[in-house]
Amino acid sequence: MNLKFKLSIAFVLSVFSLIGFSLMAFTISAHEFLNFDGNVISFIQGWESPILTTLMKFFTFIGSASSVIILSIFVLVFLYRVLKHRLELVLFSAVILGSPLLNLILKLFFHRTRPDLHRLIEIGGYSFPSGHAMNAFTLYGILTFLLWRHIRTKWGRILLILLSTMMILSIGIIRFYLGVHYPSDIIGGYFASGCWLAISIWFFQKHQERKNNKNTVKQ
Repeated sequence: MNLKFKLSIAFVLSVFSLIGFSLMAFTISAHEFLNFDGNVISFIQGWESPILTTLMKFFTFIGSASSVIILSIFVLVFLYRVLKHRLELVLFSAVILGSPLLNLILKLFFHRTRPDLHRLIEIGGYSFPSGHAMNAFTLYGILTFLLWRHIRTKWGRILLILLSTMMILSIGIIRFYLGVHYPSDIIGGYFASGCWLAISIWFFQKHQERKNNKNTVKQ
């Protein structure tokens, strides 16, 4: 897969995510998702049990900022000390640091209050888009991108996609099981993070293309 094709994919994904987030933001402002959100939350919380709630609280901790920071440190050390890929280290750092900043800006802009249907934990702040959803999508999305090129086997790549998808979706579902987010907050978080991730990868691939062109000219 050449760099120009990768650039095209990143561009298409960024545009798709931006359009998706824009549509979500519009419908949120028009209160179009209230019935959908309420129905989904009621269905998911219908499975509520003490054991499941304890498990959900554990997994929501995995998607918290502190857990993302700890995992990110391990990834940074791995990229720097093992793979010796300093440019990828810069990409990873920029994506991880930019995601919570973008989430804060969006939350302050939309000012959506959290659901008050049935909360299993208490948490403050605004609701849209979900910070946990953005953290999960950003972290496991960029890990998938960086590890993909180092995994040569078909089944290894399939396993990578499955594990990343499972973590992203489970952390999102857990948030509205606990009653601290609407499902539309989670979807909006995925779109916002997808746009940020795709744009970051586009710039990274563009830099790689320029670097390769310079090397070709020198030769």
